[in-house]
Amino acid sequence: MTNEVLERVRPMLPGIAGRAEATDAKGAVSEETMEELKAAGVLRMLQPERFGGGESHPVHFYEVVRAISGVCGSTGWVASVLGVHPWQIALFDERAQQEVWGEDPGTLVSSSYAPAGRLEVVDGGYELTGHWSFSSGCGHASWALLGGLVAGTGDFVTLLVPAADYAIKEVWDVIGLRGTASDDIVVDRAFVPYHRTLRNDEQAHLRGPGQKVNTGPLYRMPFASIFTSAVTAPVIGAVAGCYDAYISAMRDRIRLSLGGGRFSEDRFAHVAVARAASEIDAAILQMNRNVAEIHDHAAGDEEIPMELRLRARRDQVRGTERALAAIDILFKTAGGNSLKRGNPIERAWRDAHAGSVHVANDVERALAMYGRGEFGLAVEDNLV
Repeated sequence: MTNEVLERVRPMLPGIAGRAEATDAKGAVSEETMEELKAAGVLRMLQPERFGGGESHPVHFYEVVRAISGVCGSTGWVASVLGVHPWQIALFDERAQQEVWGEDPGTLVSSSYAPAGRLEVVDGGYELTGHWSFSSGCGHASWALLGGLVAGTGDFVTLLVPAADYAIKEVWDVIGLRGTASDDIVVDRAFVPYHRTLRNDEQAHLRGPGQKVNTGPLYRMPFASIFTSAVTAPVIGAVAGCYDAYISAMRDRIRLSLGGGRFSEDRFAHVAVARAASEIDAAILQMNRNVAEIHDHAAGDEEIPMELRLRARRDQVRGTERALAAIDILFKTAGGNSLKRGNPIERAWRDAHAGSVHVANDVERALAMYGRGEFGLAVEDNLV
């Protein structure tokens, strides 16, 4: 099956690459790039067809994200995070979907899922107050998905909040993924009606009121597979792009040290390249396999086995680990040139390592869950 969005994105990649250094320096993806992503349909790939989306196979979405990330990690990260949110919006009550997309199907939504919000039950919904960090691309969005805990019960809820009800604090000043503008969001006593909320335990059991109208298999897949893959895909993509830049840069390099000679003729360089390429391939192949199998189960209206859900999380965090192992090899063997600001190798190295610290990439936690499952022990976690 042809990935039509990827075909539309490929001609855009040189331009995105050309703006990568400026994106990193300015701390945000340009409006020019965002308009290109919108026009190509990238940010609506996981959006329901009934609201002007592509309702695409998620494997295709991650392919597009990796391609963009390969030329600019920050742009790929923003495309992935903003592009995955339509999938979750589709699980909300139809009234919430209509409020977001009814007038403009191109409306974008950012997020910060940490339960930093305090929810007080009021007539018809909740009163929300809180301060959230790391809302990637929030300056491009008109809504935000925010996490909160209900006072008295401690229930974890995700709330859909319009931009009119929150303020953005521009605080993003970091070493990697600098161009994602992952700023803070502040809400003070905003009313959120019940239909713009989604309980996390309900979502973990693959249920959501939006499934009544969005009946396709895409919307019966686990959040823990869809969202965490959207965090790892940009990391893998940035490393894959770094690999291509590395091969291009090092192919004709002449060493002045270590006896001189062409770098490309050094047998140790051959081993390093082989190791890095294998790690990248393994990360991509495992992600594609798991996401495709989960989608197949959903398409067949079959229960998604817990073993598969755990394996997907195992391979997702290992995909990030593999990508980091690969880029560390490339960074080290590129020598002193990899230290120079502005070259694609150092920027990809910073971006990959920055992406790896996202909570979805908590390696030990995910691997421990898999191990428990293998020994037949109960796994109680909403992120599986």
